Amino acid sequence: MVRPGLRSRSMKRLKRRSPSGETRVIYRRRKKHVAHCMICGRPLGGVPRDRKDLRKGPKTAKRPERYFGGVICPDCLRAALKIAARAGL
Repeated sequence: MVRPGLRSRSMKRLKRRSPSGETRVIYRRRKKHVAHCMICGRPLGGVPRDRKDLRKGPKTAKRPERYFGGVICPDCLRAALKIAARAGL
């Protein structure tokens, strides 16, 4: 049995052939994903990929300082604000 830290699905399982000719399963960390806009799906700028950067450092370095910063992109925010202003909300 593999050690407990590698049993979770947070580790990617890859089948690789070893120099002896056997096929073995190796475990690697999954690739860090970039944050995406909730409306259009475009990658967001100003949001770090690494969780270490999110845990450490100031709040202002974790996401942009604006409405819905780190959730939706500036173009979708601009469109939403236009719709809200025209509706009189």
